[in-house]
This record gives sequence, C-alpha cells and structure tokens, in this order.
Amino acid sequence: MKLSIVVPVYNEEKNLPELFEQIVAAMQPLKMDWDVTFVDDGSRDSSVEVVRQLHAQAPNRVRQVVFRRNYGQTAAISAGIDQSDGDIVILMDADLQNDPADIPLLLEELDKGFDVVSGWRKDRQDNQLTRNLPSHLANKLISSSTGVHLHDYGCTLKAYRREILESINLYGEMHRFIPVYAKEAGGKISEVVVRHHPRKHGKANYGLERTVKVILDLFTVQFLMKFSQKPIYLFGGVGLGLMTISFLTLLALGIRRIAVGVPVLGSPWFQISVMMFIMGFLAVLMGLIAELVMRTYYESQDKKTYAIREVIDTERPAN
Repeated sequence: MKLSIVVPVYNEEKNLPELFEQIVAAMQPLKMDWDVTFVDDGSRDSSVEVVRQLHAQAPNRVRQVVFRRNYGQTAAISAGIDQSDGDIVILMDADLQNDPADIPLLLEELDKGFDVVSGWRKDRQDNQLTRNLPSHLANKLISSSTGVHLHDYGCTLKAYRREILESINLYGEMHRFIPVYAKEAGGKISEVVVRHHPRKHGKANYGLERTVKVILDLFTVQFLMKFSQKPIYLFGGVGLGLMTISFLTLLALGIRRIAVGVPVLGSPWFQISVMMFIMGFLAVLMGLIAELVMRTYYESQDKKTYAIREVIDTERPAN
C-alpha cells in the first residue's frame, strides 16, 4: 500500500524544510512507498520556491500544487487529496505543531480495521483563551450534535483510507467535519493521542472568528446528515407545524367571537395566524422543490443512496 501525506501551506517558508526532514525521518523505518503533496494556498512569502527546492532534492517524494489565489484550508486539503494517489492519506499542518513522528501511531491504529484515525492534541500548545477554550467548546458541540464523539475535531493530523474519502465532497470550511461525513458513509472511526508543539515560526492564521464559522458549518452538516435525502421531512414538518398553530389560533379566535363577541378581524392574532399559515404553506412548497433538487442530484449522476462495505457473492459451479 502507498501512503500519501497532504500538507496545506500558507506562508510557512521557514517551517517547510524542517517539516520535510521530520517526515523523511518518520517514514524511513516504515519501509513503505510514500510521498508528500504540498498544496500552496496563495502564499505571499517564498513558500512556493521552498517547496520547489524540496522537489528538486527529492522528485520522487515531493509533489507540489500551487493555487492561483488563496481559497482556504478546505480547498487546499481537497486538492491535495485529488492530486495524491496513495491508498492511505494523512493530513497534517505545515507549521511544525503536528509531529510527523506520530504517523506510525496513526497507521498502527488504522491497521486495526478503522477507516479514519483522528489525532487528539491532549496537551495542546496554544493560547488558552483564544484557541484552546473555543476549540474545546466547539468539539463538545459538534460531538453532541453529530453523535461522532471526538476530543479534537480541529486537529489536522488524521489518517484516512482512500475509499472513504472518495465518497466525500468538501466545500467551504468543512474539512474539520470529514470524520462526521465518514461516519455517515459507514466508516469506522478511532482517535489516538498525538503530540503538539508550540509554533516556532510565523503566526497562526485563525482566531476567535473561526468558532463562529464552525457553528454555521455545523448547521449545514446537520442538515446534510439528517435531511439530504428527504428534505421534505424538515421543510414539511416546519410548514405543517406553522399551519397547525395558525389553525388553532384561528379556532380560538372564532370561539372567543362566539362566546364573548370580540371581533376576529380586530385582533392582531388574526394577522399573525394568517402570516403563519402562508409561511407554513411556503415551507411545504420549499420542501417539495428540495425533493426535486435532491432527486435530480442523485439520478443525473447515477449516485446511490447507500454505501456497500462488502459483498460475499454466491459461488457458481464450474462448467
């Protein structure tokens, strides 16, 4: 089996030579075919030139992908996965905070039958207030919402089997949710404790605003996991709920009109109930439109609504 290491790069010129040396040192004892794909995400420093030099030194080990501009970490990871050809893919950061010496640990866990092995930075060497605390809260929220319980979704250092990645398309900033998508595709997931080092050179590219993005992305993930194949359940449920509340409100207004003579049209609740009925009706229509879009998505590309892990076929007698 071949191993492909994918490294997104953004302004990491000082870290790249040492990172490659550490990768080489970690891979030498494994005696397996491997390469590393550096994906430059529109760096403004000399990262592209540094990787070119690494490729010149080891052309059979280094692959370089250069974006025309900055597209974000998820796009860089997606491009690296597409351009690499290993049966196993390991993702890691370029800032030397992930330790390549943990790669054998990930592979050892993967050999136990798992499809995804996620790193857990148990002793994380980042700012407690701006990085560690928001990350801890986000991990708790994602785990409780998705049912995929990991301690460290934000750790880039993860190992994947190629076949599980081929069923996942990444958009926006969804790379941290790959384990969730993998679980939805039927993958087996594990987690191991990995080392984490303080940043030596450069500065972190993320701050507190990343937490907001995580929460917004979580809404998308929840929708895709629960309602991507039957969106009418969401939109129709909301619509029928609003229409039911509207009907009950109008019924109460009618009973009050008969009992105590209070005009129905003079109450603000009449306008509210009418608006709720209209909103509910529109929600049902949106659900039907979403059903058509979903069916077009699957049928136009001949996509299946299931994933098969294994088929044991019948044995046919020889002629």
